[in-house]
Amino acid sequence: MKFATELIHGLDPIDAEHGSVSHPIYLSSTFAQRSIDSFGRYDYARSGNPTREALEEAIAGLEKGAVGLAFASGIAATASTLLLFQPGDHLVVCEDVYGGTFRLLTTLFKGWGLEATFVDATDNAAIAAAIRPETRALYLETPSNPLIKITDLPAAVALAKEHGILTIVDNTFMTPYLQRPLELGCDIVVHSGTKFLNGHSDVICGFAIARDPELGQRLRFIQNAFGAVLGPQDCWLVLRGLKTLKVRMEEHQASARKIVAWLGEQKEVQRVYYPGLPDHPGYEIHTRQASGPGGVLSFELTSYDTTKRLLEGVKLAAFAVSLGGVESILSYPAKMSHAAMPPAEREARGIKDTLVRLSVGLEDPDDLIADMARFLNA
Repeated sequence: MKFATELIHGLDPIDAEHGSVSHPIYLSSTFAQRSIDSFGRYDYARSGNPTREALEEAIAGLEKGAVGLAFASGIAATASTLLLFQPGDHLVVCEDVYGGTFRLLTTLFKGWGLEATFVDATDNAAIAAAIRPETRALYLETPSNPLIKITDLPAAVALAKEHGILTIVDNTFMTPYLQRPLELGCDIVVHSGTKFLNGHSDVICGFAIARDPELGQRLRFIQNAFGAVLGPQDCWLVLRGLKTLKVRMEEHQASARKIVAWLGEQKEVQRVYYPGLPDHPGYEIHTRQASGPGGVLSFELTSYDTTKRLLEGVKLAAFAVSLGGVESILSYPAKMSHAAMPPAEREARGIKDTLVRLSVGLEDPDDLIADMARFLNA
């Protein structure tokens, strides 16, 4: 089946017992057993729930992985994945990684004994130079958040295999509709499912999907032991959201392209970051490994005053944390997604106080442009 059909019909969604076309929500925390010698498929909902299992199978299928797991947040999925490693292990991480992941690695896991080296992952030589004997994985985002840098995933995978280490990729911006890292040889994909996968800004959730069944079972053990699972009501909401993923992503990126073209003509805009631009440094690589540029872009403005005026003045884009909803969301990385990163670290990575990130929603792009034009042409 093609992707749009798989979103609707890929997992036999018709309830076999009653014919429901919407998967039932199983709110039970426990399941009665009929025999002391042979338990049923479910016993306690932290270990397994039918609604969560349906979602996990759906996301594993879309990412072409062996095992998919649903967590209570994107950062819970990331933290649980990092529990694959031991104190004394080392990771190589893209330098402009999501601020919450940076905080996780530089505080909780650093104190626990997991080391991380942050590098410019657009440079394969820089990745190679950072690998040590104790390195166990590469942790990548492509496109990265918020500077939209592109990592050559097949090249990174080849390097990882040469050293016998894992490749983990945050695929939140692209979703499996536009990019499938597991098909490129990566080992684990993580998502903040809060964003495009759910798509309606009403659920906090995360996913980890493993290509290899054995690695997936290790992650499943951690999910059960650590317990940061997604509740059944939220699982149902994400199952519902997934059905429109293709049509939403197509609209997000069509509008993003139009807005990017307009931003490029504005004198108050110093630079636009978007992988659909032919002059983007990672354009050719991204075009090879993804089927579209997506709906998220960033841009630098000429002054802090203009930045403040835009963020506080727009009406049609919510000035808010997060991305990937049906409504456009205008974010300020310095005080939102990367607030956990010290100012000197942000500045060194190019995350300036004049940088704005826009997640383009499903509004008419002409209305969004007219709204922003009031503040960029003031």
